[in-house]
Amino acid sequence: GASGSAGYWMRDRSPTGASTERRAGTGRVVAAADGAIGWLSFDSPGRRNAVSLAMWEAIPGLVGELEADPRIRVLALRGAGEEGFASGADISEFDTVRHGPGAAARYEEAFLRAANALGDSRLPVVAMIRGGCVGGGLAIALWADLRLAGEDAVFSIPAARLGLGLAPEACDRLVGTVGEPRAKEILFTAGRFDARRAEAIGLVHRVVPPADLESAVRELCGTLAANAPLTIRAAKSFLGGSRDPGLVRACFESEDWAEGRSAFAQKRRPEFRGR
Repeated sequence: GASGSAGYWMRDRSPTGASTERRAGTGRVVAAADGAIGWLSFDSPGRRNAVSLAMWEAIPGLVGELEADPRIRVLALRGAGEEGFASGADISEFDTVRHGPGAAARYEEAFLRAANALGDSRLPVVAMIRGGCVGGGLAIALWADLRLAGEDAVFSIPAARLGLGLAPEACDRLVGTVGEPRAKEILFTAGRFDARRAEAIGLVHRVVPPADLESAVRELCGTLAANAPLTIRAAKSFLGGSRDPGLVRACFESEDWAEGRSAFAQKRRPEFRGR
């Protein structure tokens, strides 16, 4: 179907509706169901996958669409094509969408809604990072649960060279990932660093040759998809600060718990259904 609301359009890209996209200007976010993986791709041709305001605004709805597909067990973020993960916010919009207190606040709110859609998702989120992962691109990657990078990945948060403010939540997320001393180094210097440095400070979980990156991400996503969805959901929620005992109870009252016990006793691989 198509929609002209909020300045984007969306259309099915397959007869089954497995892939949708929301477009703004030259940029779009594409959501695609691929077996148990729900892909979200930043796609801004010629702009190294820079992210516009409307692209941030599109993400929560697309996450919701992927979550609604019962086949999908994991979300994966990537940059489209050969242009890297995401080169940050679209600077060409700064004089309009980030100029003045009201506009800046709207932009920050849109980014945080996008980030929280990933952070609050019941599904685990994996970031596949190749090439440039800069500014807002690195910020959104911090909301992924796991991050794999190619050896060609380059990271930076250049806010201090642009004079713009970074959302407190993004600062907190960076500190929680690499610690306060490294976060200060990244933010104060606004410098660039490579994938091996990112791995050494805990920003990414694993670095592989660029040619092997997608297969490594797919393998990881396959592992997550095969594990018990309710257990992963509870663990993600608890690590995010929740203390809801109902999540633990749901695991022990689930069909998956019975399946896990049965599979263990029978020495076979369990087939979890998320219920």
